[in-house]
Amino acid sequence: MTRLPFELLLALRYLRPKRTFVSFITLISIVGVTLGVAVLIVVIAVMSGFDKEWHDRILGFNAHMRIEKVDGSPISDYSVVIAKIRENTHVIGVSPYIEDQALVETQPRFEEPQAVAPLVRGIDPETEGEISNLPQSIVSGAMDLSDEGVLVGVGFAGRLGIQVGDRLAVYSRRELRVLREARGKENPEIPIPDDYIVRGIFNVDFAEYNHMWLFTSIESAQVMNDWDDEVQGLAVKLDDLHITFEVKAELQEKLGEEFVLTPWQIQHNEIFNALQTEKNMIRYLLFFIVLVAAFGITSSLITFVVQKTREIGALRSMGASSIQVLSIFLIQCVIVGAFGVSIGFGMGMLALRYRNEFLTFLNNTLNTQLLPPSIYQVSELPALILPSDVISICGFSLLICLISGIIPALIAARLKPVEALRHD
Repeated sequence: MTRLPFELLLALRYLRPKRTFVSFITLISIVGVTLGVAVLIVVIAVMSGFDKEWHDRILGFNAHMRIEKVDGSPISDYSVVIAKIRENTHVIGVSPYIEDQALVETQPRFEEPQAVAPLVRGIDPETEGEISNLPQSIVSGAMDLSDEGVLVGVGFAGRLGIQVGDRLAVYSRRELRVLREARGKENPEIPIPDDYIVRGIFNVDFAEYNHMWLFTSIESAQVMNDWDDEVQGLAVKLDDLHITFEVKAELQEKLGEEFVLTPWQIQHNEIFNALQTEKNMIRYLLFFIVLVAAFGITSSLITFVVQKTREIGALRSMGASSIQVLSIFLIQCVIVGAFGVSIGFGMGMLALRYRNEFLTFLNNTLNTQLLPPSIYQVSELPALILPSDVISICGFSLLICLISGIIPALIAARLKPVEALRHD
């Protein structure tokens, strides 16, 4: 201990626990910093976990980029366009699609039929696995779209009571238009809806897709839209989802201005921007816990300066400089902050390690579901610990603690030796 610089030696001596009001305030400050850091680490890791889960599920169901005609017209020579796209070294999958909305009516044997208007996507079963996880998400039946076969989600099937092998009557947008135009005419021609068979039920772990999507073959979708060998667009998957804008520029130059390319960042910007904004707001709000603890450090040091005024005067009279006195109090702030941040880091890591066990305990104790899977799309509490988040939280918290001691340290450093020795 005697070899330590006297500034550090005095700072450690003044921080020794004593049964005084200043020691109590210091303890409260350490607890505040600890709780602030622990809560921030846990909440930000959970938010990052949700962000990753939703990225994986949304981009697992959807491609990284969509390519369509600028004027919205169908692509007739899409095989040639696909060949040009595959020439890019970053492209690992391309698949054509046709998307539209249709009216679907069940055909039960004894019950009343039910109707719903899902989004219908015509796909190529041979290449769909290159751009999405749909083939691996079949939980009942098979990935069979031949002979008017369709795939429905588990939510869609559960809501309408559909099983594999059931039949669905599908009214396309074209048929609904003919029905609307036939209203009021004498002897109108009423179109008969296409009859489809449910060949498979999928579960992509995302309620919106499981409830509102129906898949059929490209050929069936072309019949629904009264198209020839044409498609609405092309779905593209890349080897790195973070380089979509670079690849977009390369493909745009090769395909020409008649095509519009939409990366996933633009297609799903609302939901991902909302997640990032929510994460940032929670980060800023929870930092106020650390700020409150910093005010406790400031108040304890100011009180300590008042109590130790005569000792400070003695130090100055023995030759201690203002910088040395300033260093004593700043070192105290760093020690208090480092102690609180270290304990908070450990508590945060421990809480993340046993987060799901604690969630199960709360669910059983409160007899409720704190994380409903139907709302949050997850069965367990996700978490992703990013080193950048942990470093920024701990570093900024330590910086706040250091800043909180500047005013008391300046007050102590500016004390005149004579005035300080006369202090009562």
